[in-house]
Amino acid sequence: MEAHGIIVWLVIGAIAGWLAGLLVKGGGFGIIGDIVVGIVGAFIGGWLGSALGLSIGSGFIASIVTAIIGAVILLVILRAIKRA
Repeated sequence: MEAHGIIVWLVIGAIAGWLAGLLVKGGGFGIIGDIVVGIVGAFIGGWLGSALGLSIGSGFIASIVTAIIGAVILLVILRAIKRA
C-alpha cells in the first residue's frame, strides 16, 4: 500500500469517527480513538452493505458515509456493552 493510501484511510477514519462521535451521545474518543473507530466502522459499514446488497456508491464521500454508518453502529454497540 502506498503512503497516500494510508493517509486517505487515516483521514476517512478521523472524519467518520469524529462525526459518529457527534451523532452518538457521549462524544468522541480523541483523535487516535476517532481514527480507530472510523477505520473499524468502515470495515463494519462495508461488510454490512455488501451483506445486505446495498451500495452507496464509490469515491471519497461514499467512503466517509459508509464509515460513518459503521462507526455509529460500533459506538452504539460499545456504549450498550459499557452500560451493562
